[in-house]
Amino acid sequence: MATSLLNSVVNIKVLPALREQKPVLANLLELYAYDFSEFIDLKLGADGRFGYKRLPLYWEDSNRYPFIVMVDDCLAGFVFVHRGSAISDNENVWDMSEFFILRGYRRRGIGMKVAHEIWKSFPGQWEVRVMDQNQKAREFWQKTIDAFIGERNYPITYNKNDRCWTVFSFESK
Repeated sequence: MATSLLNSVVNIKVLPALREQKPVLANLLELYAYDFSEFIDLKLGADGRFGYKRLPLYWEDSNRYPFIVMVDDCLAGFVFVHRGSAISDNENVWDMSEFFILRGYRRRGIGMKVAHEIWKSFPGQWEVRVMDQNQKAREFWQKTIDAFIGERNYPITYNKNDRCWTVFSFESK
């Protein structure tokens, strides 16, 4: 498997996640939460899992959109999009709720291509939030958003629930 990750990417797909793929997303969310445990105090449950309570909402709430990312027909990550700002009262903003690319697929332009495809699919005003202490993610989003809009984006800092966020706002046309 390690050899196939080093080969050039032939095919990237961002597919709407089906309800029957909920267990797959739940597994990927565990890897995502593990990555985040470096920055925030996440505790494992008694079952040895972090869990993600909002996962069922992605098939129950018409303002939520789950996607699975495939690279060369292999699972490579997921994206959760939500209509409505997570930091303000603006219900018309698209929010990049969760975005995860497996480590073996990072630093190859895959995440940027996936983000650009999502933004093209959901035109309008967007917000992307990044925990301030997650420097690599801030750099990724700065580069990815700048490339998408064709100019430098200047994020703001926002404090909510005792956490400091870098918030990128832009429009997808």
